[in-house]
Amino acid sequence: MKDFISIDFETANECPSSVCSIGAVLVRDGEIVNTFYSLIKPEPDYYKWFCQQVHGLGHEDTDDAEVFPFVWERLKNKLLDGLEILSEDTAGNSDALPLVAHNASFDSRCLRAVFSCYRMDYPEFVFHDTLAASRLHFGETLDNHRLPTVAAACGYDLDDHHHALADAEACAWIAREIL
Repeated sequence: MKDFISIDFETANECPSSVCSIGAVLVRDGEIVNTFYSLIKPEPDYYKWFCQQVHGLGHEDTDDAEVFPFVWERLKNKLLDGLEILSEDTAGNSDALPLVAHNASFDSRCLRAVFSCYRMDYPEFVFHDTLAASRLHFGETLDNHRLPTVAAACGYDLDDHHHALADAEACAWIAREIL
């Protein structure tokens, strides 16, 4: 796979709509050409202790952040520059880019939930999953298929796991190697 957008969300609590940060990486012809990171004011706006322990974000980070619709618009303006994200609606557009995530069921659930929360039309984005691809590609040769483990197996050193942009970059690296 040479053209795609890898994406990663972190959430504030157990609600998939509570995205509090997003990282995205645009890959064209196998090369990272642009990145995007933003904090997001979560909805609902509360933090669970466990989530904070995972990613280190809290109210002090997101109280002044924009809500998701504004962040999504900035992402589209910066990252896509006229390109489209692949969905059922854009399937005939050969330039539309699929989304890639590690454990795509989590990130796609978050994206769908936050679109619903803000009553935005969700265009049935096409996701590819590097977690599933890792299980097929590496099988039982890895101790586990967590993002840092798979990234290392693909020659990428993930230093800041659970920072949305760092995770999206690792996912992009994996996708270039095994998808």
